Amino acid sequence: MPIALAIREALGSASMIRKMFEEGNLLKKQYGANKVYDFSLGNPDVEPPPAFHRVFLKLAKEDKKGSHGYMPNGGYPEVREALAAKVSREQGVKLDGSHLVMAAGAAGALNTVFKVILNPGDEVIVTRPYFMEYRPYTANHGGRIVEADSLPDFNLNVQAVREKLSPKTAAVIINSPNNPTGRVYPAETIGALSRALREHGEKTGRFPYIVSDEPYREISYGVPVPPVLSAYDESILVYSYSKSLSLPGERIGFIAVNPGISERETLVDGLVYATRVLGFVNAPALMQRIVAELTFARVDMDIYARRRAAFREILDASGIPYAEPEGAFYFFCRVPERGRPREARKAAEEGPGDDRAFAEHLKKERVLGVPGSGFGKPGWIRFAYCVDEKIIRASGPAFMKAMESWRD
Repeated sequence: MPIALAIREALGSASMIRKMFEEGNLLKKQYGANKVYDFSLGNPDVEPPPAFHRVFLKLAKEDKKGSHGYMPNGGYPEVREALAAKVSREQGVKLDGSHLVMAAGAAGALNTVFKVILNPGDEVIVTRPYFMEYRPYTANHGGRIVEADSLPDFNLNVQAVREKLSPKTAAVIINSPNNPTGRVYPAETIGALSRALREHGEKTGRFPYIVSDEPYREISYGVPVPPVLSAYDESILVYSYSKSLSLPGERIGFIAVNPGISERETLVDGLVYATRVLGFVNAPALMQRIVAELTFARVDMDIYARRRAAFREILDASGIPYAEPEGAFYFFCRVPERGRPREARKAAEEGPGDDRAFAEHLKKERVLGVPGSGFGKPGWIRFAYCVDEKIIRASGPAFMKAMESWRD
């Protein structure tokens, strides 16, 4: 019996991130883990904060009757109230538990949101480069992605988004701090996007949602991450503890809806229903109760700051240009042109470098990054520095050797 055509096609263009990660595992088996410089996957190796382990053990020892059973599909009421207080502080709007739905990570949350807001043929606008899983998440529910270019500094290009708006536009996804660029969108940009969507809604009668995907909110380097909910009524926030508490495998997050959003009660009811029928049923029970007690906790940011500095030194020494990350844990680098300076300048005028070829070239020195084509931005490559600082520093000679042969 053949598999579904859509899945067959998807397998042919599976995530480059996962492909590079799997190739890295093969190289590690061949050469040893300490001799492979795998910067492909955003899988944080920093341990959860000590408070997580304390709360985990406390709740596990309680073994309270019914603590591992079903709860309301939207999550424990007391957990939703605790996290609503967290979101209220960060977003500058007053929420209570009725505005939140617990979710199985950000991926589960986004699929739940799209299940509720998309009709067949609806459009979701993203800004390139973007996390490419947005595309299948949207397609899962009958929608399609519409791409808009970012500005040269990777800030959100509001005019480009405005030009892509149509009566079919259901939502605009923003991701700040951004994967893969590390860019944090300033408050002025969020405000300009909000005005553009309000103007579009007044003309067409359909106000697109802003869906703000914020798993990296707590990982920023002295740059404030502006709120979205206080900027635009038709906004939905998606959050995951995968990065802020280093819990990617525990699949815990939530959806928060703006108190002023239209048809709020119906929307939240729809989110709760979708959580059930999509098969998540509810977010993991134990993790819900843990994160409710950790609303002020986060991983040690100094570790990521040191790694960012170490990786920057290597890129500078190797002559690989990059966008300075303001948040998250990625360097998004422009593919250096082949040839010595004169030839490189000529090549740069002709267009972006070949990111896939550069990724394959780096792999000869056991350095793994993800081609920018995997994020809708050819000519660039992403390196994730959520790996041991010793690996980052040890990769320096491999980068230098690869760049020497690349230029020649």
